[in-house]
Amino acid sequence: GNDSQKKREKTATGKAKVRGTVKDEPPKSAVSDTLTKYKAILPLTRIYITMVGIVTLLGLVLGEELAQGLLALDPIRTINGLELWRPVTAACFLGPPSIGWLMNAYYLFEYGSSLERAFGTAQHLLFLSIQIAFLSVCSAFFGQPFFAQSVITSMLHVLSRSMPNQKVKWLIFTVPYWTLPYGLMASDVLQAGNAAAALPHVLGIMSGHLYFFHKNVWPKVGGEDWLCPPDFLRRRLDGVGDDEGRSRSKESISNALKARKKGRGKKLGGS
Repeated sequence: GNDSQKKREKTATGKAKVRGTVKDEPPKSAVSDTLTKYKAILPLTRIYITMVGIVTLLGLVLGEELAQGLLALDPIRTINGLELWRPVTAACFLGPPSIGWLMNAYYLFEYGSSLERAFGTAQHLLFLSIQIAFLSVCSAFFGQPFFAQSVITSMLHVLSRSMPNQKVKWLIFTVPYWTLPYGLMASDVLQAGNAAAALPHVLGIMSGHLYFFHKNVWPKVGGEDWLCPPDFLRRRLDGVGDDEGRSRSKESISNALKARKKGRGKKLGGS
């Protein structure tokens, strides 16, 4: 009895078998699994998604009218009243929870993660800062109280211009990547039955192209690449110096392109 039990408790190599490791591990709860996935999100994208959640919760608690008064973009109250949170909350508010809210939050996560992974957290912070500044001015001019949809479109525009001829799935169609922002704009216009629904997308494409042109096109024709975060910011957020950060960015984009050409990339913009 005891001898045979000892033999069974040894592995094929003669070492004592470790028992009970699987049984002793407590099963992961849905909450802990969700928290693990949340912590795995890239830092700036995680902050943005968290802000979207907080602003949405505030909107539910305060009600539509109070939420508009507190969170909406208001240039006079922002400047004269020093209510400096308004451009940020205007960039985070996606409306009350709905299927559209869920899809937009997913797009923010998907496109934001892709940009942050490709260019680094410091560069992505600069990108978001430029988008919020430019879209605050444009949205105030056109009377748009919130512009989170425009930020999503600007992200998508920059991604689509980085690999314009790559084929991606959109609904049931296979289209060149550069057409995707316009496809999403067309679907929103058709769904709303109003041409005014195109305005956030148009502003997003303009804002995204402003960044893309000065970051990617202008330097190639002899201009200066002035959209570079300071070296201390790169060291702080990415742990690399300026030159190393640029080379990593180029390598990351190159790898993304190779992966997509082999058909291993994720489909973007599909519903």
